[in-house]
Amino acid sequence: MADIWWKAHPQDLHRLVDRVSSVYVERSHLDRDENAVVVINKRETVRIPAAMVAVMLLGPGTRVTHGAMGLLADSGTAVCWVGEQGVRMYAAGLGPSRGAGLLHRQAWLVTRPKERLGVARAMYGMRFPGEDVSTATMQQLRGREGARFRKLYQEHSRRTGVRWDGRVYKAGEAFTAGDDLNRLLSASNAALYGICHAVITGLGASPGLGFVHTGSAISFVLDIADLYKAEYTVPLAFDLMAKGLTDERDARVGLRDQIAEAKLLSRIVTDVKELLNPPGTDFDTPETSELWDERVGTVSAGVNYAATATDFADAVLGDEHIAVIGPELDDETGGRRSQ
Repeated sequence: MADIWWKAHPQDLHRLVDRVSSVYVERSHLDRDENAVVVINKRETVRIPAAMVAVMLLGPGTRVTHGAMGLLADSGTAVCWVGEQGVRMYAAGLGPSRGAGLLHRQAWLVTRPKERLGVARAMYGMRFPGEDVSTATMQQLRGREGARFRKLYQEHSRRTGVRWDGRVYKAGEAFTAGDDLNRLLSASNAALYGICHAVITGLGASPGLGFVHTGSAISFVLDIADLYKAEYTVPLAFDLMAKGLTDERDARVGLRDQIAEAKLLSRIVTDVKELLNPPGTDFDTPETSELWDERVGTVSAGVNYAATATDFADAVLGDEHIAVIGPELDDETGGRRSQ
């Protein structure tokens, strides 16, 4: 029988769909109190049941203890180190207790041309509400998307009075290519990629398995971010340019404020899951660890199969195995601190 919900063990974890989608922490200290993460700052102390959080976003000014990180890992909670309001993605970690169902589903879809085209059409369908894209080819979809953005740039140019001479972008030098308006577009898009990256990682999907984009470690991030550029980054860049605000920070802070106000994070969570999950199936439910078998599909993990399998020689650690272990800490009296 499962323990009470705030003291759940990894095998008793709540389904991801039943959890709080994300918790963002900034200018606070995170520690562990039994099976809860405690967030402490000068204003308040908040106790968060770790098993009820899907992804913990750690913003600027955040400190976290090893105990808190261990609890989040055991609870299957993704942890992402991000910029203000999640607009930059710096690093991420995921504990071993999270199921791989959503990732398997994504890999299955992206490796089958028919299913991959179906997801790509669904993505474009979200950008063209009320239009039928069920029979469109990728070439047709790309053409319609290009025409849509060309019209969008012209509309915002007329609205703000900002001159538009075309999109200029150079891979690897996004913030140096083109005029100020192009640099603002690149900066705001980069901030949007950060929050999309954090959500995708937090849900347990792969940032690299894209459906429209391919070849990049963040192909799926680019796919998802494209769903929101027309609504967020394009008008923001024109508005900032009209006000004479042309620094990269202006774009980042401006998008941060929009994201917080519109609660875009939860919308991205919903969109990603709807794109990857077939109707009536929950692929992000935590599952027990299993081993793959070419005959029966899977077998239980944590079982010694030595009696039924060919014996293998024990692995020998040589000079290539390196461990760096710090000295034990002593208390103020010089004695060894208890563990």
